[in-house]
Amino acid sequence: MSKRDYYEVLGVGKNASDAELKKAYRKQAMQFHPDRNPDDKQAEVKFKEAGEAYDCLKDSQKRAAYDQMGHAAFEGGMGGGARGGAGGGFGGFNTSDFGDMFGDMFEDMFGGGSAGEDLRGADLRYNLSINLEDAYNGKSAKVNIPTSVSCGTCKGSGAKPGTKPTTCGTCNGAGQVRMQQGFFAMTRTCPKCSGTGKIIPTPCTDCNGQGRVKKEKTISIKIPAGVDDGTRIRVAGEGDAGRNGALSGDLYIFIQMKAHPLFRREGPHLALDIPLDFVEAALGGSIEVPTPDGHKSVLKVPAGTQPNTQFRMRGKGMPVLNSKSYGDLFVNVDVEVPTKLSKKQKELLEQFKEAYTGDNHPEQEGFFKKAAKFWG
Repeated sequence: MSKRDYYEVLGVGKNASDAELKKAYRKQAMQFHPDRNPDDKQAEVKFKEAGEAYDCLKDSQKRAAYDQMGHAAFEGGMGGGARGGAGGGFGGFNTSDFGDMFGDMFEDMFGGGSAGEDLRGADLRYNLSINLEDAYNGKSAKVNIPTSVSCGTCKGSGAKPGTKPTTCGTCNGAGQVRMQQGFFAMTRTCPKCSGTGKIIPTPCTDCNGQGRVKKEKTISIKIPAGVDDGTRIRVAGEGDAGRNGALSGDLYIFIQMKAHPLFRREGPHLALDIPLDFVEAALGGSIEVPTPDGHKSVLKVPAGTQPNTQFRMRGKGMPVLNSKSYGDLFVNVDVEVPTKLSKKQKELLEQFKEAYTGDNHPEQEGFFKKAAKFWG
């Protein structure tokens, strides 16, 4: 069964703000939570759907990819999708998301997000333009990314060389604190140490205690054969460095295809327009057709080929991403009428015209018969 549209699942429009997305998710999660609907499989499915939809749309990078490609953006091993599938909880859905919902609800009251949100490096996006030949063959490329990297002076710790971080006195090194608000007992990230459990009394002067510095980094990536405009490639751990040695974010490469002087691409298929002189079209013959691998194939044109006739060359298109199969090449024949005729050429054509019969031009003959009846 195909997945429902994420916006439809949450009951919001595609232009919904982050606040509207959060509000819609809270409503769905409260309504369909399994604790409120014991033994209700349908509610369990809707609870899972809401969590998966919100997990995708609350992330600006994932949302941009989803808006462009839908669920296909997270299929085919090109970077992973929204949360779901294997794992603990109800029907494969991680029930900690319900706790996250309450965390969002009381975030303004207690302050701060999760330790991962505070410390993990940001994901980065890079738009890479490639030509059709690169998409056909695949290639390795190097890109220069302005990013944050681990500070070499303090080795990412954030502490000045010769000093060490100390245990946070607020959370006693746990990284979390427990707070009571009425009958709610909430465990939240420690606001003093941002979940690290450590305090840096003497910060590194090169990174100001962040454990990371700004730098342009050269990253090698592999572009698989068959990528298309909008294909997303995830390079794990190559985003911004995390604070104080935390995990780095990911780098997302978005492919942009350059226009080709010969071929038009339609998914794995290619289209090509070839002008054909009227003699070849009338008599038939063979023509050489360029193919995306840089070679050429022979196409047999039958006698009497008409303008705008399309021929299909199977397997001569683009490779299908993550597959061994190939698309097709569609050759559109456009019969070209000769211009700038010499005197002798005109004489020969006049002789040829005199030898015409109705069988030579059945379409023309049929048209003028209909026209004669119309004129009365």
